[in-house]
Amino acid sequence: MTIYDMDASELVQKIAPELKKIIKAPAWAPFVKTGISRERPPMDSDWWYVRAASILRWVMLKGPIGVEKLRIKYGSRKNRGMAAEHTYKSAGNHIRKILQQLEKAELIKQGAAGVHKGRIITPKGIALMNSVLKNG
Repeated sequence: MTIYDMDASELVQKIAPELKKIIKAPAWAPFVKTGISRERPPMDSDWWYVRAASILRWVMLKGPIGVEKLRIKYGSRKNRGMAAEHTYKSAGNHIRKILQQLEKAELIKQGAAGVHKGRIITPKGIALMNSVLKNG
């Protein structure tokens, strides 16, 4: 089974508990909104690890990828009342911190492919993804 065969949300939900053993959410994580288009913080108490799993999956699929591309990916439309909705990028701080944590855990690293630079997945990150895929 490959990363393309498994449903994305199912894969992320299986990777999140593994990442919970490796990385730690900051103290401010339960209180922060994930973007300007959001009205409240996430309701899920483990949202940090779910987002980290999703980011790890995207780095594996689309790497090299950086904070700005991930901000666009996680952005959404803002309800502005009677005014027309506009699309806004997600907040960048939590994405940046998650990327730094994944780098520190040696699951991703800085890299470049041609003119594109950003984070790419390491063999340790691939091994984590494959172990989850084999067990799931």
